[in-house]
Amino acid sequence: MMSAKTFSLDVRNDGIGILTMDVPGESMNTLKAAFVEEIRTVLAEVKANRDLIGLVITSGKKDSFIAGADITMLAACTSAKDAETLSREGQVIFAEIESLTIPVIAAIHGPCLGGGLELALACHGRVVTDHGKTVLGLPEVQLGLLPGSGGTQRLPRLIGVAKALDLMLTGKQVRAKQAKKLGLVDDMVPPSILLDAAIKLAKKGKPRHELKRDLQGKVLETNKLGRKVLFDQARKGVMSKTRGNYPAPERILDVVRIGVEEGMQAGLVAESRHFGELVMTAESAALRSIFFATTEMKKEVTYQGAEPRKVGHAAVLGGGLMGGGIAFVTATKAGVPVRIKDVASAGIGNAMRYSYYILAKKLKRRHILRSELEKQMSLLTGTLDYSGFHRVDMVVEAVFEDLNLKHQMVKDVERECGEHTVFASNTSSLPINQIASVASHPERVIGLHYFSPVDKMPLAEIIPHAGTSAETVATTLAFARAQGKTPIVVKDEAGFYVNRILAPYMNEAARLVLEGEPVEVLDSALLDFGFPVGPITLLDEVGIDVGAKISPILENELGGEQFQAPKAFDKLLQNDRKGRKNGKGFYLYGKAAKGKKKVDESVYDVLGIKPAAKLARQDIAERCVLLMLNEAAMTLDSGVVASARDGDIGAIFGIGFPPFLGGPFRYMDKLGIDHLVGRLEYYQKRHGDRFAPCARLKAMAAEQQTFY
Repeated sequence: MMSAKTFSLDVRNDGIGILTMDVPGESMNTLKAAFVEEIRTVLAEVKANRDLIGLVITSGKKDSFIAGADITMLAACTSAKDAETLSREGQVIFAEIESLTIPVIAAIHGPCLGGGLELALACHGRVVTDHGKTVLGLPEVQLGLLPGSGGTQRLPRLIGVAKALDLMLTGKQVRAKQAKKLGLVDDMVPPSILLDAAIKLAKKGKPRHELKRDLQGKVLETNKLGRKVLFDQARKGVMSKTRGNYPAPERILDVVRIGVEEGMQAGLVAESRHFGELVMTAESAALRSIFFATTEMKKEVTYQGAEPRKVGHAAVLGGGLMGGGIAFVTATKAGVPVRIKDVASAGIGNAMRYSYYILAKKLKRRHILRSELEKQMSLLTGTLDYSGFHRVDMVVEAVFEDLNLKHQMVKDVERECGEHTVFASNTSSLPINQIASVASHPERVIGLHYFSPVDKMPLAEIIPHAGTSAETVATTLAFARAQGKTPIVVKDEAGFYVNRILAPYMNEAARLVLEGEPVEVLDSALLDFGFPVGPITLLDEVGIDVGAKISPILENELGGEQFQAPKAFDKLLQNDRKGRKNGKGFYLYGKAAKGKKKVDESVYDVLGIKPAAKLARQDIAERCVLLMLNEAAMTLDSGVVASARDGDIGAIFGIGFPPFLGGPFRYMDKLGIDHLVGRLEYYQKRHGDRFAPCARLKAMAAEQQTFY
C-alpha cells in the first residue's frame, strides 16, 4: 500500500485499486493546487502496476465525495495568466485520469460539486448513492466563474448541450435520481453497497455511454443551424436574467460553443483562458467575498463566549403565513419537532397545509420519498391551548404587530414553559425592549426577524435588547442556522437593519413616481442596476398598506427626511390599493393582466400625475441607491450592525442587493468614499437634506479610508 498525505492507493487481490481521497483535518474534501504532484505520483504508480484491472476513486470522508476546488487558492493569483495556469494544471491531471487504459469509476456519496464533479466526469463511469446528501453540480457560475478543469467540455458530450448548459448557467445541484435520468451517472445504489457496485462496474470494463437526446436535442444539437438557434436562445435567456451584469454565463456559452464547433482541445484552451480572465473580474471577487463571509459566519458557534443551548423542541405562536413558514423550516431543515399554537383550528390547518404543499411539490419532482414527506409532516403538531409547551426550548412568536398581544404571549409562555425557554419575537417593527418589558426573565427574550417567504429568503435578523443574555443570543443564532438561515445580530433600534436601509430607497422611488417617472421605467432602471425586483413591484408584493406603516415608525423613532413617505401615497390606500394581495396596486393582476405584467394606468389618475420619462436610468438608480448606502453607513456608525461584513450579507440576503457588487459596503469602497460623498452633496443641493452625507462618510472621505 502506498500512502500520501491526501491520497492513498489500496490494491485488492482481485486487481481493483481503491484510490481514496481524504484531506487531513478537513470535514470535506476540496481540491488544492498543492495536490498536483501527489496525484501525479499516485497515477504513475497506477500506470506501473500491471496487475491492476480497474480503479475506483472514492472519498475517505463520511458524508462527502469532493465539495469542489478550494477557492482560497484563487486569491494568490495576481494575473489572469496565473489563474489560467491553475485551470490548465487541472485539465492536464484530469486528462491523465481519462487516458488510463484501465476503467476508472468514481464512487460518489455526498456532495460532488465543481472540481469534484469535473474529476468524476474525467472517470469512465460514475456510481452514486441514493442518499439525500448526494448532490451533483457545477456551481462555479455562482462565484462568477466557469468550470475550469474540463467540465465545460465533458458535460455536454455526456448529457447533451442543452441539459449541460442548464446545469452550468444556473449552478443548480441535482440529486442522485435526477443525475441517473440525465445520464450523468451509470448507477444509483444504497450507501451500504456503493463500493461493491463501483468495483463490479470497473470489472466490466469501460462503460459505454450513448448520448440520449430528446426530440428537441436531436433537432437542435445535431446540426450547425440547430446549434446556432440553441445558443442564440440561451444567450437571450441569459441576458434577460443577468441584464449584462454577470460576465460568467456569457463566457460559459462561448466556451461550450467552441468545444462543440471546433473540438475538445480548442474548447479546453478557451475554457482555461476564460477561467483566468473571470478570476480577475470585480464581479467574481465580490461573489467570492460573499462565499467567504458566509463560510466564516457558519464557524462562529459561540456568542461573546457563551455556548448555545440545544433546542430539542420548538413552538410557533400563530398559524399565519409567517408562522407556517417558520414551522416548515424548523421541521424540515432543523429536524426539530414543532408545536403550532393558534386561537382557531383554521390557523393550524393553514400552517400544516403550508408545509404539506411544499413537500408535495418536492415529492412530485422526486426530490424526496413519500416516507421522507411523512416523517417531516410528523414533526408538526397543532394545539389551541398550551398543551405540550412544558418541554419546548424555543418559542417563536409570529402574531399580529400589536404590543398588547405580544405582551400577553410573553406572559403565557413564561407561565407555561420551562426555566430556560427562549421567547423569540418575529416582529418587523416593534422594539424588542418594549416586548420584553413585561417579562419576568427579560434575559430570555429576543427578536428573531424572518423575511417572507420564509422557506425561500435566507436571512434572519437576531435582535437582542439590552437585557438579553449572551446564551440566549448564541442559542437563537444556532437555531436560525439549523433552519438553513444566515443570521446576523443587529441592534434593537427601529427598523432593525434591513427595513431601515430599505425605507429611504423605497421612499425615493415613490418620489420619482410622483415626479412623473413611469412605473415600468423606474422598476426597469433598478433591475438594470442589479436588484432582483424593482422597488414598485416590491411595494406591490409586500403590500402598499404594510409599506405605509413602516415609514411613520422609522420617522418617529429616528427622525430624518429620508424616512418621510410622500403624503400623496395616502391616496392609494383611500382607493383601496394594497397591491397583489387584493389584486389592486401599481400593476394589473388576475384576468386584467392577461398573463403579462402591465402597469395599471389608472394609478396615475389616483395620484394626479401624467407619466413621462425624463431622467436617465442611471440617474434614477443612483438617486434610490445613494440613500440606501448613506443609511447603511449610519447603521454601522451607530452599531446597528457589528461590521461591514454583516451589513453586506444582510443587504444581499435580506433585500437582494446586487450580489455582483458585494453588498453596500463593498460597493461604497468600489465607488470611492470621496466620490460617494460628492454625489450625495450634488443631490443634497438639488433635492434637500435627505441626501446629506452622514458624518461617518465625511470623516472617511477626509481620511481616505475604506470599509474593508
